[in-house]
Amino acid sequence: MDTKEILKKVRKIEIKTKRLSDHVFGGEYHSTFKGRGMTFSEVRQYQFGDDVRSIDWNVTARYNEPYVKVFEEERELTMMLMVDVSGSELFGTAHQFKKDTVTEIAATLAFSAIQNNDKVGLILFSDQIELFIPPKKGKSHVLRIIRELIEFSPKSRKTNIAEAFRFLSNVLKKKAIVFMLSDFMDDDYEKTLKIAGNKHDITGIRVYDKHDEEIPNIGVVPMLDAETRKVQFINTSSKKTRMQYKANALQLRDYYYQTFKKSGAGIINSRVDENYVTKLLGYFKQKGV
Repeated sequence: MDTKEILKKVRKIEIKTKRLSDHVFGGEYHSTFKGRGMTFSEVRQYQFGDDVRSIDWNVTARYNEPYVKVFEEERELTMMLMVDVSGSELFGTAHQFKKDTVTEIAATLAFSAIQNNDKVGLILFSDQIELFIPPKKGKSHVLRIIRELIEFSPKSRKTNIAEAFRFLSNVLKKKAIVFMLSDFMDDDYEKTLKIAGNKHDITGIRVYDKHDEEIPNIGVVPMLDAETRKVQFINTSSKKTRMQYKANALQLRDYYYQTFKKSGAGIINSRVDENYVTKLLGYFKQKGV
């Protein structure tokens, strides 16, 4: 894809997703993710009923009368987008690949954040950290994120979600709103998710294709494993084969559900042929209650 084509695609996604964030998600995002932290504002003289634990003893000693610290809600937030760029994202049997839907959702969330004057960062991962863009504000920064989502070419096609959460915990010390966008075709990430979830507000957005979970009966067909690049001839006429395929897919799906719920993280499911706008809005409204 040449530069002109990339810029054209970035512009197209910007127009679509910015309109969504301006007219649909802006208010929902603002009310759902209000500032969660408290930051120091000033000191004032002690008043009857003030919590004695808020007394500033240094100032009190200096003026020989009690003063208390005043804190206010911290409005500025940091959003971190964690995006799976492994080989399985380049799959889709509907109108677009999973990667395309992931890009649109990520862009919508990013524009919602900057509309609220928050910072946005990006982590692209496979079975390693492929790219880290530290959180910053501004439209030009979001456009850079969208450009990377469109054109980035990962070194690996495999997936390691645990490694992504491990990196998040190490690189981001301040509490952040974290959205992980993936098809979650991986397991063994419960421990690192729990550690990251103790510090950050995490939501998993599972973007999947209907044929991730079941294959149609179409005879013997060559199937390419998007992550290993191995081709196998699969007899889809075999009921046992179709059942095995579905069982493996549902096992990973259920692991995702159970692990995220157990850690207190949020869950959104969006099939590529479904309206992700409805899914996001419903989640924001429920979370903001």
